[in-house]
Amino acid sequence: MLRQVAEGVLIHESEFCQSNAVVVQGRGGALLIDAGVLNGELACLANDLSDSGQTVVAGFSTHPHWDHLLWHPRLGVAPRYGTARCAATARDRLSGGVNAAAKAAGIPEEVPLDLLGLITGLPAETTQIPWDGPGVRIIEHQAHAPGHAALFIEERGVLVAGDMLSDVLIPMLDLNGTADPIEDYLAALRLLEDVAGDVDVLVPGHGSVGGADQVHARIERDRAYVLALREGRIPGDPRVGPSAKPGWEWVSDVHDGQAQRLTRRSERDGTPG
Repeated sequence: MLRQVAEGVLIHESEFCQSNAVVVQGRGGALLIDAGVLNGELACLANDLSDSGQTVVAGFSTHPHWDHLLWHPRLGVAPRYGTARCAATARDRLSGGVNAAAKAAGIPEEVPLDLLGLITGLPAETTQIPWDGPGVRIIEHQAHAPGHAALFIEERGVLVAGDMLSDVLIPMLDLNGTADPIEDYLAALRLLEDVAGDVDVLVPGHGSVGGADQVHARIERDRAYVLALREGRIPGDPRVGPSAKPGWEWVSDVHDGQAQRLTRRSERDGTPG
């Protein structure tokens, strides 16, 4: 079910990893950001939009991980966008076929795959989503995934953060496609900090929606975690260990894996991070 979080901005939360799909109402229809995950939920979202008289006129994927590249036939044939690097990465990862990619990623059976990753890359340096609605600024960076983008709906004071600034997920670095994943993540946090003072509502890709009072706090929490990784310290982070939210205990395994890979990388290259 859609829930309004700001004027003309609604979210649909999935059972899968508390994923948030975002609907932005425009003059001629809706922009749908990170459409959702499970087949039944996507169909429900399409029903909700239809019942409210809204047609999807554009889609956007914040980054090229499979759970942000999904679509459903009932959502229509609107253009679906991502950054140029996001779209190129999605094409590359799906080049061996959708079924092979699904098997490799362990995608659940309840996920519709027919329209996976069919996005168009916007020209490099594009700063606004092309659609007839409130201006949506694209804040591209290289944290978490290639071509990752946060979106700032300036007229509504809403920051759609992609897979950053979550209350349940720690920063998950792109440890494969970048020379300095730590600095890339810190640079991305600085970009988000630049708009934080104008944000009234924060929508992470996974986790709880936050208010204006949580934006800086979540940026600082993510920064503290990344700095602890860089320095080889155990982070005092409530998302890791016994304080983790029930059902999210596996995040500690993600942390352990990141810490181990960064240590091996540092030992191999003789450089931090």
